[in-house]
Amino acid sequence: MDAERSVTPHLPLILVYSAVLIGAGLVLSRRVHTAADFFVAGRRLGPGLVFATLLAANIGAGSTVGAAGLGYRDGIAAWWWVGSAGLGSLALAGWVGPRIWRESVRFDLHTLGDFLDRRYSSVVSGSVAALLWLGTLAILAGQLIALAWVLNVVAGTPKFVGCLIGGTVMVSYFVAGGLLTAAWINLLQLVVLLAGFAVTLPLALGRVGGLAALYQRTADIPHYWNAWHGGGSGWMYLALLGPAFIVSPGLVQKVYGARDERAVRAGVGANAIALLAFAIVPPLLGTIARALHPNLANHELALPMLLMQDVPVLVGSLGLAALFSAEVSTADAILFMLATSLSRDLYKRFINPGASDRQVLLVARGAALAGGVLGVLLAIVSPTVIGALSVFYTLLSVGLFVPVLAGLYSRRAGTPEAVAAIAAGVACVIAAHLAPGAVSRTGANAALVGIIGSAIAFAIVMVSRRGGRSVSGDKKKARPEREE
Repeated sequence: MDAERSVTPHLPLILVYSAVLIGAGLVLSRRVHTAADFFVAGRRLGPGLVFATLLAANIGAGSTVGAAGLGYRDGIAAWWWVGSAGLGSLALAGWVGPRIWRESVRFDLHTLGDFLDRRYSSVVSGSVAALLWLGTLAILAGQLIALAWVLNVVAGTPKFVGCLIGGTVMVSYFVAGGLLTAAWINLLQLVVLLAGFAVTLPLALGRVGGLAALYQRTADIPHYWNAWHGGGSGWMYLALLGPAFIVSPGLVQKVYGARDERAVRAGVGANAIALLAFAIVPPLLGTIARALHPNLANHELALPMLLMQDVPVLVGSLGLAALFSAEVSTADAILFMLATSLSRDLYKRFINPGASDRQVLLVARGAALAGGVLGVLLAIVSPTVIGALSVFYTLLSVGLFVPVLAGLYSRRAGTPEAVAAIAAGVACVIAAHLAPGAVSRTGANAALVGIIGSAIAFAIVMVSRRGGRSVSGDKKKARPEREE
């Protein structure tokens, strides 16, 4: 078997596929002429492209290699990792997305930081931008770690080499064209990704003897087939991931790129439904790997190992290409957040307010390049995919959830409330990590504790300010007229 696998076309196929992605990015980059093209694709994405770019971004390292690894370790309850993202996306499609899209069109917003600056102040937008730079590098590292595991199983390449290859591919095509380029390449990646998993699952299930045989071979593992909770996985992921997929800067900015409100509802909604359906696939593949390879030293190698050893060679190659697509497409969404956050939310807002369109575009591309380099370095030293991703999702939830929703739906909230919410959320997360026993006794996790603390701090400041003085002292732009 090893000799046969050593001459299979897995690695050449991935390298050719990488070259295709880079080439397509360079060709499409010719359509990018302004910062608006780079940041929001000229606001001309229809429902299909909104769906493709969101789903390709959402099915990444955590949703494939990470979720399959959780399935291998914890069982079917790993569904909640991707399922929670789908539930959060439903809220984005029907609740937050259409409203914030109208705000973006009305005030020509390009980033979530633009919204926070207009609604509150530059203090809030700057604080969030700095916070998210740290968290965003963590999720970028998670994608690159997954890519490294794939290449390690395929060709035995060391982790640092896999991280360098993945970083080179994603930086090359994204720096050229931003959202406009990424949206079209994500469509290609999505086709490869969905085809790979659609073919792999039934064949892998057949390899283990069917669903009944899979259950019999793993039934003695405690809670392995408990859909609510098993091992370290279960419904608690909803607190970590649900809010993050409602207010993620990268996803909101893709919403900004929609051509109309219908494209937002249809594209984001279809993405949510697809995520809910896809959520069971990686955990099932992980449980199959557990049945076939019960002694893996690293559970996050479950999916790459399954594709290499337990399905036909051509199917394994397609599946590995699908994994590569998933990791790279999500990584470009992370670069998107890094580039726009630094160029507009920090550089143009604080360093050079008079910067020209060309200067902002140049800084955005430089930020994407710098972010890619830092992400590679962090990936090399980070141990696991899920560990790296959890840092990002926690910071995203506690830093943005309360200020963004309050900014959209409350006219009274101002800068003090937003700052208090951000500070309290981060402080509660730190306290939760320092006192893990207290968190487990409340049945909550760090993200949920942070969100609750953020909401309480927001409410306390709002009540105290309302009782002591008028909110008219806030910046006038903190209470714009609302379109209903």
